[in-house]
Amino acid sequence: MINRQTWLQALVPSKEHPLPTLVLLVGILLLTTLVALCQGAVNLSVSQLWQALWHQGEQLPQTIIWELRLPRIVVALVVGSALGLSGALLQGMLRNGLADPFVLGISAGAGLVAIVLITLNIFTPWIPLGAWVGALLTATVVYGLGYIGGGLAIERLVLAGVAVSSLFGAIQTTLLLLADDGRIQAALNWLIGSLNGRGWSEVSMVGPYVAIALVVGCSLARPLNLLNLGDDLAIGLGSSLLRSRLLIGAIASLLAASAVSMAGLIGFVGLVVPHGVRLLVGADYRWILPFSALGGAWVLVFADLLSRLGAIELPVGAVTALLGSPLFIWLLYQRGRSKAS
Repeated sequence: MINRQTWLQALVPSKEHPLPTLVLLVGILLLTTLVALCQGAVNLSVSQLWQALWHQGEQLPQTIIWELRLPRIVVALVVGSALGLSGALLQGMLRNGLADPFVLGISAGAGLVAIVLITLNIFTPWIPLGAWVGALLTATVVYGLGYIGGGLAIERLVLAGVAVSSLFGAIQTTLLLLADDGRIQAALNWLIGSLNGRGWSEVSMVGPYVAIALVVGCSLARPLNLLNLGDDLAIGLGSSLLRSRLLIGAIASLLAASAVSMAGLIGFVGLVVPHGVRLLVGADYRWILPFSALGGAWVLVFADLLSRLGAIELPVGAVTALLGSPLFIWLLYQRGRSKAS
């Protein structure tokens, strides 16, 4: 017997929504973006930034803003929002808070193609496109392995992702051992994840796909809410489990592949951000999805700002790992305490 109140909550938008939290998050994102535009090897004042944005004033600030910092920050916004939303979609689809693009092998597929091109020194200008194709092909293989008995088996899907990730990781290690020292450094920079050198070409090439996927992904709140009621209830309410999971998985894979192709393998954003969002807005995916995109964008812009403050620029992937690891441990501790009580 289906509880009427339960399915009504899944289908009808709630009247109580966290709009003040949304406004606050957007404000924090804008403020962090402003600081990131001003701070760096050459610090700029707000007046210099304003003039440079309008192509006025001295030429040096204009070059710094338009050729270096602004495209880099736009890439951070695109990649962060894609990773945040991808993680939220995968966690909702699998009903597993530990799910992210790394779990299903999506990032490993992109990394393998990139390492092959870098170590063999072939088609290096096509590394972003190759990584994007590799991620999508890997996602297709993993979903194919997880398909059984006319539907997607969650446990089988996760195990397939872990197996594929392990296989690709072993191949990557072998290629790195056989590569020249110069190639190893370039490959490691890509594997760690970096925004250094990213510009308008990456934005124009991948940005449109991410924008479309973000819009479609944020519209998948209803099937995600139904899936999280349980398979039996979702079927009883008229939801097709296979179609819903394939669509959600395809959008999440496209977002993750696009992010990896632009900035390399950046971890913990897709894993930690949805957890933090649930603490703010609860379990309703009508709010989790857009908040995860905004939260992921803010986390990556903030991490990139921190990476540029020292004497030596750090890869942004290393900064997200340093920030994400203790935060994720704290979140696990909090969840353990709440379940114990």
